[in-house]
Amino acid sequence: MEHVREHPGGDAARRSSKARPPAPGSEERPTPEGANGSRPEAVTGDPNFMTSLARGLAVIRAFSQQRRDQTIAQIAARTGITRAAVRRCLHTLEKLGYVTSGERRYSLRPKILSLGHAYLTSTPMSAAAQRFLDQVSAAVKESSSLAVLDEEDILYVVRSTSTTRIMSVDLHPGSRLPAFCTSMGRVLLAHLAPPELKAYLAHARLTSHTDRTVTSKEKLAQVLAGVRRTGYAIVDQELEMGLRSIAVPVKDAAGNVLAAMNVGTHAARVPIRELESRILPPLQAAAADLGMLLSSGP
Repeated sequence: MEHVREHPGGDAARRSSKARPPAPGSEERPTPEGANGSRPEAVTGDPNFMTSLARGLAVIRAFSQQRRDQTIAQIAARTGITRAAVRRCLHTLEKLGYVTSGERRYSLRPKILSLGHAYLTSTPMSAAAQRFLDQVSAAVKESSSLAVLDEEDILYVVRSTSTTRIMSVDLHPGSRLPAFCTSMGRVLLAHLAPPELKAYLAHARLTSHTDRTVTSKEKLAQVLAGVRRTGYAIVDQELEMGLRSIAVPVKDAAGNVLAAMNVGTHAARVPIRELESRILPPLQAAAADLGMLLSSGP
């Protein structure tokens, strides 16, 4: 988890809205996005692709912690979908109980959680990881998380929080943060196949969050090479000042990276040397045990 000034509780970071981008996990993306991060209409030539479904999913993803209720016009601007199509998507979602409306503004209803719950309950990783994260948090007295790569972001799958919250925004399963400036993101990016990493670097938007954020693609490539070499990633106040974290990969028996696991700390309280000497060993042990468990099958 990438930390942020938190009070007791957990860690997370999103981009800030002024000089810095919004706090971790809440980043605003100026480019309309739909399927695969682009407008739904952009996917052509596939007779089995359902543009209407892609539009509906893009409308759902337009909501976030910073955009809890929105107008049709705002969602249209956010997604790049026409207002008429957004209106039909919202009408359908409202009829199905996933969205509610009032005074021309729309917001998600609790039923939307059932969509994410279906993933969490059907994925062995999320069920198996919790106890390992809890063990790490208990051993180092810090929050720990598990995440996977989803396009240009990391998606939090499981979290175990300590009594001290490190981030300005709370993180939970389903939260997203930019991959390029988070420790788990760098672990996952570093282990992409060369063609995939090349494609990521070609299209990634490296936005500055603090004066420490790596925004040069050449520098990021060097950092990722170092992560592959050492087997872990440390991010020091690049997402939010005061936040420092360390992450390692979770690999299956064949060496494939399934996810990333990390521990987040207050920079003022835990120096980098301590991250490596005290926190890295139990984190690596937990990741190895989880990978072995997942490799063994049901």
